[in-house]
Amino acid sequence: MSPDHLDLGGAHLRRITDLDRFALPLSLLFPEARQQELEPFRADLAPWHYDFDAGAVLLGVHSLLLRLDGLTVLIDTCVGACKPRPARPEWHARKAQGYLAALAAAGLGPEDIDMVFCTHLHADHVGWNTRLQDGRWVPTFPRARYVMGRAEHDHWQKAEAQAPGQHNHGAYADSVLPVVVAGQADLVEDGADLHHGLSVLPLPGHSPGQTGLALDLQGRRVVFCGDAIHSPLQIFRPDWSSRFCHDPDQARRTRRALLEQAVAEDLALIPAHLRGALGLRVRGHGGGFRPAPLF
Repeated sequence: MSPDHLDLGGAHLRRITDLDRFALPLSLLFPEARQQELEPFRADLAPWHYDFDAGAVLLGVHSLLLRLDGLTVLIDTCVGACKPRPARPEWHARKAQGYLAALAAAGLGPEDIDMVFCTHLHADHVGWNTRLQDGRWVPTFPRARYVMGRAEHDHWQKAEAQAPGQHNHGAYADSVLPVVVAGQADLVEDGADLHHGLSVLPLPGHSPGQTGLALDLQGRRVVFCGDAIHSPLQIFRPDWSSRFCHDPDQARRTRRALLEQAVAEDLALIPAHLRGALGLRVRGHGGGFRPAPLF
């Protein structure tokens, strides 16, 4: 297992955990999957990524804390606390978490975050955007600019207006709208430059406007790819899109293009839910792909 922090040479990356060993049945997460197709890859997938006895995909729910040139960026903000999520018991009305304590262990308080980058606005990626204060949802990170794709935001804003609270566990109302109302949301277009070496990468499919964050650093390219890749299972089987993808076919195309680019350009990929290692590289193998160590 790799450590929870990594020196990238000019930047530093650290994992801030909200919920770990979040297990989902294979048939729930990947409805087209069959466990026997994973048997040849058992050594790569067990025990961190797949439980062969339980038939469950094992995910982590965490933020990625990036420090670069004096800028402190928090990438995705997990499930959060006190959020009403009755359809997902593991997320519902959580009280005792160590998320802010883990941030403090990294030497930071909420006021030290300069930017929150939301790869997309699903409930398990925006929960700590806000916290409950005096009965109101307020931005957790009072100085931060919350960066999110304009297409992604506009999709969920429209869905919320049409059927309040009926989409995405109600996350727009309690975890996105308060940030917008506070004037802290920056809605950006694909390809936008955010900082020296940081740019927005379109990765649509899993959600309507999912984006990644591309970091170019001393000849090395790191891509924070959100849920374009949920699990290393999808490196072996890139045709498996999740049940929760907005457009499964687009998600497949996006994932395959990303994997091909990762092989061709030796990208370092940082998926949002990867357990164990912070990230991985990809190698071509027999007409398909295999994961490789990050460094």
